[in-house]
Amino acid sequence: MDRQTLSMIFLFVATLSGMSLWFMAAAIIPDMAAEAKLAETELAWLSSMVPAGFGIGALGFALLGLPDRIDPRYLFACCAFAVALLNLLLLAVPIGGPAAIALRFTSGVMMAGTWPVSMKIAVGWTVHRRGALMGSLVAALVAGQAVPYLLAWFGGADWRLAIMLGSAITACCGVVILLCRLGPHHARATAFRTRAIALVWTDRRIRAAVLGYLGHMWEFIAFWAWVGVFASVSYSASLAPDAAVSLGKLSAFLCILAAAPVCVLSGFVADRVGKERVAATALAISGSACVLTALTFGGPVWLTFALLIVWGAAVIPDSPQFSALVADFAPPDLAGSLLTFQASLGFLMTTLTTQLAPRIAEAHGWPVVMGVLALGPVFGLVFMRPVFVRRGRVIGD
Repeated sequence: MDRQTLSMIFLFVATLSGMSLWFMAAAIIPDMAAEAKLAETELAWLSSMVPAGFGIGALGFALLGLPDRIDPRYLFACCAFAVALLNLLLLAVPIGGPAAIALRFTSGVMMAGTWPVSMKIAVGWTVHRRGALMGSLVAALVAGQAVPYLLAWFGGADWRLAIMLGSAITACCGVVILLCRLGPHHARATAFRTRAIALVWTDRRIRAAVLGYLGHMWEFIAFWAWVGVFASVSYSASLAPDAAVSLGKLSAFLCILAAAPVCVLSGFVADRVGKERVAATALAISGSACVLTALTFGGPVWLTFALLIVWGAAVIPDSPQFSALVADFAPPDLAGSLLTFQASLGFLMTTLTTQLAPRIAEAHGWPVVMGVLALGPVFGLVFMRPVFVRRGRVIGD
């Protein structure tokens, strides 16, 4: 096995483990709510604090230029160990209280040192096969973010067991990432330069890729955060409450995991037909599935279940291609900061959608939430038009 393949295996495993605690609160919300009688507002704060923290953390890392200035493996490892500890501390604070919310926020800050940093490591290994590599890396991310739902399903009502297992998995990734090597195209910045952030606005190709990414993010995280709840409520029209909640957890795990093989396949296709075409196709399919899922709310369980799988499979494959486009257009020594800044903007925005979702659902129902989320793919398709590239020239700008 060559050095690159071995390093990529270590990177994929570390990425899977490092992001496995993102949806821990969302996965165990039904059990925590039943035990502590949590209000909808408290549930919303628990779910939205991780993307909020991630956005703030990624912004800080990008402004300081840390992913480009220091060894990304050490940054990844330190942040992974911190996330594992912060998650474990949830067992020592009141359920859903201010301390728990603060721990989730801080966990999000530390996670900003894992996923964006792994992209910096990945793009250092290749230039011509970035679509496939980034798609595979996101597949690992997807698998990791589906893990909390599997742990929640495995632990049943014992949500504390899910937290302990999740912390152990994340701590292991801090060791695994240190086994990964840096690629021949890895470039290190000697100092922070504001030019890295300015390129998001001054380079029309990077700007278009980032705006398309924001359209994707409007829908993405809110869907993953609330799909278990949405599915459970929909299934409860036909199933007993306990059965609906159990199937909702399993549905969330499967619809998130469904994106992993699609990310890998679409990555290889992207290197052949164009990253922008794959991203646009994924946006169109996920937006359509979003609307169709809303229309089946409370209907046949099998139909809603099937549409959730389709939606889950299509909601993420555009993300790695937007990131690969940014990496393609960025100077090599600034790619880490630009990728981290892109992630920061996206996840700060998802704080809004994750918070709004349960409030809109309470006032108007979950189908309306799905309609609001569908606006993201629509605007994403509009915003990304200038990023279409043919023979090195930007079309339509």
